[in-house]
Amino acid sequence: MPTENLAEEIHSHRADVHAASVMTECANHFLAALDTNQRGKTTFPFDAEERMNWHYIPKDRKGLPLREMTPYQKHLASALLAAGLSQTGYIKAVTIMSLEEVLKLIENDSGEHRNPEKYYFSVFGTPSENGTWGYRIEGHHLSQNYTLADGKVIDGPSFFGANPAEVRQGPRKGLRTLAAEEDLGMQLMHALDEQNRKVAIVNPVAYEEILTAASRKATLQGQPSGLPAAKMSAGQFDALMALVEEYAHNVPHELAEGRIA
Repeated sequence: MPTENLAEEIHSHRADVHAASVMTECANHFLAALDTNQRGKTTFPFDAEERMNWHYIPKDRKGLPLREMTPYQKHLASALLAAGLSQTGYIKAVTIMSLEEVLKLIENDSGEHRNPEKYYFSVFGTPSENGTWGYRIEGHHLSQNYTLADGKVIDGPSFFGANPAEVRQGPRKGLRTLAAEEDLGMQLMHALDEQNRKVAIVNPVAYEEILTAASRKATLQGQPSGLPAAKMSAGQFDALMALVEEYAHNVPHELAEGRIA
């Protein structure tokens, strides 16, 4: 039927759109909408030391925050965020940002520390499809960093966190922003036999912070290395891959394929 052929044609066309092209277009539209002062806060040379300064805690950052943008600028900023994420990843990102309002109520905060608009946008270098440039979108529990060179995209560091992991009071009670990651992780643990589980669980008590922190090089310094995938059964490996793919598919399809590879 013609409708089916049209759907196939649209799907094929969308699959051919490269992430680098979309990111470049969105970045240029966003920058063009800013005034001189805003653009000064947003843009940095590509080789600026600031490009290496990433984190996931609630703090003031360099870059232009959402709360200093007009409504139409916020829409263009959202488009830039979406350009580097899949639909699922984008939903997670904006939900994480919205959790600041939940924390504001729980902690009786003034709105200065916990604010869903304290997410900062930074562009490094001049956006172009074949040039070398990058951008960062960052705030509490969300850090998305991208570097583009010769039409190729490096999508990292990337951080998604959720606080609270489950909203337990108020009108949003029951919301679990990263439910799939939690559930698939638990399914993997349940798939392991007792001996493998002992190797996989590096500490019976959860660590207070991210093991690799936010340093330039993510390394396990003296920590147990865990259970090698090579020592898993077929079913256990499938459970591991389901968890890995959940993280990989936070970004657009072509980038997700690169992560999995």
